[in-house]
Amino acid sequence: MAETTPALTPPWATEKPTALLVLADGTVIEGRGLGATGSAVAEVCFNTALTGYQEILTDPSYAGQIVTFTFPHIGNIGTNDEDIEDLNPAARAGAVGAVFKADVTNPSNYRAAGDLDQWLKKRGIVALSGIDTRALTALIREKGMPNAVIAHAPDGVFDLDDLKQRAAAWSGLIGLDLAKEVTSGQSSVWRETPWVWNEGFGEQTDPSLHVVAIDYGVKRNILRLLAGLGAKVTVVPAKTGAEEILAMRPDGIFLSNGPGDPEATGDYAVPVIQDLLKTNIPVFGICLGHQMLALALGGRTAKMHQGHHGANHPVKDHTTGKVEIVSMNHGFAVDADSLPEGVEETHVSLFDGSNCGIALTGRPVFSVQHHPEASPGPQDSHYLFRRFVNLIRQKRGEELLAERA
Repeated sequence: MAETTPALTPPWATEKPTALLVLADGTVIEGRGLGATGSAVAEVCFNTALTGYQEILTDPSYAGQIVTFTFPHIGNIGTNDEDIEDLNPAARAGAVGAVFKADVTNPSNYRAAGDLDQWLKKRGIVALSGIDTRALTALIREKGMPNAVIAHAPDGVFDLDDLKQRAAAWSGLIGLDLAKEVTSGQSSVWRETPWVWNEGFGEQTDPSLHVVAIDYGVKRNILRLLAGLGAKVTVVPAKTGAEEILAMRPDGIFLSNGPGDPEATGDYAVPVIQDLLKTNIPVFGICLGHQMLALALGGRTAKMHQGHHGANHPVKDHTTGKVEIVSMNHGFAVDADSLPEGVEETHVSLFDGSNCGIALTGRPVFSVQHHPEASPGPQDSHYLFRRFVNLIRQKRGEELLAERA
């Protein structure tokens, strides 16, 4: 019986794409699909962090966005149940899409409990690999963050006209309140303290102060750092009123990070913050919370060209004269020129001079645009949590903590 010669693949044949990134201007980028199947419409940004992809993709501040990772090798340490940042993983608050250069390899790390592809599927994140992420990053730097549709179909069959129409028709993040989509459904108490090598997370069982955290899309590590400094942390939904918050008798009030257009969220958040500022309770804000505070004080915010997303951003703290390397994740910024008298600019980006921090003169109120809790990123800005706790301790006549332990 004669042997059958197997058919050879022609050398000029190209691999059929199983994922597409279709930009609003009609640009089509082809790649290999992974993660969830289907499609998602969102804004495309790039992140320059070398590590922490799990924390990045679960940061609620990335809701409504597709993250392009500039570091080529993503997924090689796998995934686990500890490195997530949204409060309720079942709600899948965070990025809706991800773009990688290299294909995801098998995990190689002692903490790995699974691989990235399966984790992306469980999270409902549509992903694409095998493209020139440097070229996409250059496009974003030149033209700004585009609206787009990311689509994954294992059979490689796409309705390209429909994807182009959806990308072009999406209105984008301006005017979009996403905090209401990612906030907690009800109040809760947070007790988990920061992770310790080979021990895991701890628990705050003997708090010495009470912080109410308004959840616009809060990250877990923010709450851990507060709990680690002796706080009982009560997390409340974004639309909680000032009267209800004050009835909890907080020693301090925290305004969390979150996604979307700050002016849209400000419709309901700003009046609450303004009422809280009538008291002398210390207030600390991060990211969207920083923008909310600026709006409440009479400032303005604006959409950025390419945003700040990464773990290597230099920021100067004018209160100390020191420069720190920080994590950032924001596409809107406070207009420093709009800040009224009595509001001091405390931090500034050394990349582009944009505002990164404010404080209310003579009052225990301050905020920063960057993410001092890291996760991922450097811990240069951890001192800000001690600064906040010291405002509470100072008001109570207690000995202050060293800002840098």
